[in-house]
Amino acid sequence: MPIKMIVLTLFPEMFAPVHESILKRAQAGGYLEFEFIDFRKYAVSKHKNVDDIPYGGGVGMVLKPEPIFAAVRDLSQANGRRRTILMSPQGQVFRQDTAQRWSEYEELVFICGHYEGFDERIRELADEEASLGDYVLTGGELAAMVMMDAVARLVPGVLGEKTSAEEESHSTLLLEYPQYTRPADFEGRVVPEVLLSGHHANIKRWRRKESLRRTFLRRPDLFKHLSFEPADYSILEELLLEHPEMDVWREKWESLCPPPKKRRRRLKFLE
Repeated sequence: MPIKMIVLTLFPEMFAPVHESILKRAQAGGYLEFEFIDFRKYAVSKHKNVDDIPYGGGVGMVLKPEPIFAAVRDLSQANGRRRTILMSPQGQVFRQDTAQRWSEYEELVFICGHYEGFDERIRELADEEASLGDYVLTGGELAAMVMMDAVARLVPGVLGEKTSAEEESHSTLLLEYPQYTRPADFEGRVVPEVLLSGHHANIKRWRRKESLRRTFLRRPDLFKHLSFEPADYSILEELLLEHPEMDVWREKWESLCPPPKKRRRRLKFLE
């Protein structure tokens, strides 16, 4: 069964990118389904107004509740579990684990605000509110599109290979290791020798080490939440020699230190 994503928006034409590239193939393959609803069609005034001045005064216009309530109530019956998400700067910041959780629903409904805000009563329609980050956008459309793409990549079949989504940055809190392709030498910039060796165990270890390195250097906020594997101990000790500042986190992997090998006692036999 495909996952269906329904978007309530004043600007359905902004979602043209979902009909390209991987998302286009996923729809053709029956893994994804999109529906875009212009809630201006549900406005009751003569001029189809969807916004009005705020009570109490203030700058800008506020989205009216009637069109959005009417659009939500007019949705067809959910084909499975449905989750309604309101795009809001007051919502929880969208993360990879949010995308994973949403990917388990059969239907997702995104309500995109615009202008200066929306009538407070519209919040009643949502199961949760989500924000793309701590900055201001003109409307919720671009944020919704990013979230939809992140969720779509987790739907089985969309990427073709299960490991494609699992190994990407943020799926495991680790940033992705460096990637290279041909030529092996480009203007003096050479591919690391280990990647040309064909030694799969060494390549796997190198990639793990570079992922840990990058996460520590570029996203210490992610690094502090990592859980390490026993095989990481030797890698982290190597990284510590190369980056002494990692010592502040050493207690996170010290427990993985393998016990010292016991010496085998030699037995002396009397002749």
